[in-house]
Amino acid sequence: MFEILLIPAFKDNYIWLLVRDGRAAVVDPGDAGPVIARLEGTGLHLETILITHHHADHQGGVAELVARWQPRVFGPAEESITGCTDPLAGGETIEVLGQRVTVLPVGGHTRGHIAYCVPGAVFCGDTLFGAGCGRLFEGTPAQMSASLGRLAALPDDTLIYCAHEYTEANLRFALAVEPRNAAVRERVERVAALRAAGHSSVPSTLREEKATNPFLRCSEPAVVAAALEHAAVDASPVVVFAAIRRWRNDF
Repeated sequence: MFEILLIPAFKDNYIWLLVRDGRAAVVDPGDAGPVIARLEGTGLHLETILITHHHADHQGGVAELVARWQPRVFGPAEESITGCTDPLAGGETIEVLGQRVTVLPVGGHTRGHIAYCVPGAVFCGDTLFGAGCGRLFEGTPAQMSASLGRLAALPDDTLIYCAHEYTEANLRFALAVEPRNAAVRERVERVAALRAAGHSSVPSTLREEKATNPFLRCSEPAVVAAALEHAAVDASPVVVFAAIRRWRNDF
């Protein structure tokens, strides 16, 4: 298994650097600068770029990285990805730094969004966040709900490597949805301490997300009740998801 390192970018983006035997891969390099600095500072050779979706803060650095290292670039086939050499639809298995990686279709935030999964970890871009999920810019509630279900089916100890530090804000919303959820309250305190000390709140575990993330809890009675108070017309999981996603947009 490769080592996974964090490279902060912009205001709250996380670029993930995968390292093995002097070789590297990078996930969602929206900014080439910090990636180049880390690679050149450590003498690593960039072999692979993994893109989850087409937004500029996830692929903006690709052209410069390709010019320097000529890596393979994997990305969603349905979207326009700079320098993409290997378009993916989801369902494929690829090899990255000698490790088998499963590609999951997780559209919703964007139409063709994909995630990259290895045993014990998933790089999910802007589909699943700490205590939240991505906005529906291109997909439908049904599509995003299905994508979250696909991620929720992974083993509970899977580490969730999302692409933004949004956990504190998301937890404020989670607490509004489930004010009596003790796990949410505990996580609020723990994440606040981490952030105050200058640490990332990412990765979380899938087990933790299932206990505290309202978007993975759309069948829980408390979440259903909250959604019905905020425009949900019935208690079906997709309708509940759509209602709390709209609520979160305006929160």
